[in-house]
Amino acid sequence: MADLVVRNAHLVDGSGAPGRAADVVVNDGLIVAVEDAGGASTAGATRVIDADGQLVTPGFVDVHTHYDAQVTWDPYVTPSSWHGVTTVVMGNCGVGFAPARADRHEWLINLMEGVEDIPGSAMTEGITWEWTSFPEYLDAVERMPRVLDVGAQIAHGPLRGYVMGERGAANEVATEADRVAMAGLVTEALVAGALGFSTSRTPLHRSKAGELVPGTDAAPAELFAIADGMAAAGHGVFQFSPDHARVPVDEWPWMKELARRSGRTVSINLNQPDHDPEVWREVLHLLDEAADEGLPLVAQIAGRSIGILYCLHGSLHPLLFHPAYAEVADLPMPERLAALRNPERRRRIIEDVPDDGGFFARQVLDKLDRVWLVDGVNIDYEPTPATAVVAQAAQRGVTPMQVVLDQLTADDGNGMLYAPLFNYTYGDLSMTHEATLHPHTRVGLSDAGAHCGAICDGGTPTFMLTHWARDRHRGPTIPLEYLVHRQTAQTAALYGLGDRGRIAPGMRADLNIINFADLSFGLPRMAFDLPAQGRRLVQRARGYTATFVAGTQTVADDEFTGALPGCLVRGPR
Repeated sequence: MADLVVRNAHLVDGSGAPGRAADVVVNDGLIVAVEDAGGASTAGATRVIDADGQLVTPGFVDVHTHYDAQVTWDPYVTPSSWHGVTTVVMGNCGVGFAPARADRHEWLINLMEGVEDIPGSAMTEGITWEWTSFPEYLDAVERMPRVLDVGAQIAHGPLRGYVMGERGAANEVATEADRVAMAGLVTEALVAGALGFSTSRTPLHRSKAGELVPGTDAAPAELFAIADGMAAAGHGVFQFSPDHARVPVDEWPWMKELARRSGRTVSINLNQPDHDPEVWREVLHLLDEAADEGLPLVAQIAGRSIGILYCLHGSLHPLLFHPAYAEVADLPMPERLAALRNPERRRRIIEDVPDDGGFFARQVLDKLDRVWLVDGVNIDYEPTPATAVVAQAAQRGVTPMQVVLDQLTADDGNGMLYAPLFNYTYGDLSMTHEATLHPHTRVGLSDAGAHCGAICDGGTPTFMLTHWARDRHRGPTIPLEYLVHRQTAQTAALYGLGDRGRIAPGMRADLNIINFADLSFGLPRMAFDLPAQGRRLVQRARGYTATFVAGTQTVADDEFTGALPGCLVRGPR
């Protein structure tokens, strides 16, 4: 007997093995058999799907998301569930919402808003605080039905705020008593089901008020104490976001010692900043050395450039720094657009360079050779210099600022520009290509659920298949089987989720049936669908014929079925 038989699939099973024609048999939420195509019996099967011409993969496991607030109100956990993701891990980069005393709620919201650009008003309206401790937070998350599985990490920011109060928020040095208390709470969280601990050590991560995330400058003694708490629980990943330039010099010694003494995997975010374009190679070399010593250290990398989407509805765009725009920036969008059509204001924006000591020239004008139009049809995530704003302006015989102004005011103020921030120093995605093939990196950094007004990378799982396996034109592609393995079995294994990520007997029936030939993106767009009409950039996928979570179909032809089989993932398995 079977609940489901998927026949004649082009199966890429997540192991990295070559794809093959196969049938997949599912019963009671588990895969019970994988047979040669046409070999599985359908007698008595509740449902049979002919997947001829379709790609079948495990459900994707995204280990770097920021749904910590959203999971308390949104059962559909978009955008991840639009893109074949069946398991997410949240609580990254040192920010989260537990443990939390009642007088810390607003502070935690401001911290998350500043670091991850999630509208504070949406979180204030959307979160129902049903917890104080981290185990109580997990209980609250578990009570709500949802479309996919969710795992959580305990974050350094709320942990420090809970134990140390204002001293923790102000990044004061933790006392021995503080360290003992934090270690105990980390053990408690992991025993209750947390998948890891996260912290941030980059000056880029600041609260809405401009304060560094608690723990940014934490001494090794504090980090070691927390790792000892992880060791006591016997599982968990230590994840952190670094100041990239400091990693090979200041961070590497404690990272190695932490991994050595705790036995826990250390997962470090790795990008290529323009100001230090080769530091990523140093880190990969250090990872090789650590592996030779048997130490569990990995780097989490993005699937493409981490790029900013500039638009008038967003958090950032070039006009923000011009006085002629500042005069009308607070107007409602229709009135703002009317003001920007005023001939004199247009002339000022296009021709006048603000008297600001060169700031506008450095931050806007000098960078327009690395900004591209989103043309209303598609978005090119590996564009060439020949299509940048500066080149477009030259072709049209106008100034670059005219191109910028015309684009941002197009489509009723929804026109967009794309500006790679990290991982585009070489003018292409060659850094990402090389890092993706490295044995000690893991795909992540989609930041799904976060950076709502500037970044839209929650669709990374779809991008990995379309760009890297099928469509890339500026360099070599990567085998489909490897890319599926990277975001299924490999990401699941990072957090000890041994029950998913592969299509094999005994594994969870988390499946995607994909029309790979036609798999594609919609354009990013600004939606106002968060609580309190909060805004966020979203991007839908096209080509997901079906997604199954534990054998229950959640997506049919890119639309939700309404089924909510997802659960809280408590600890490794």
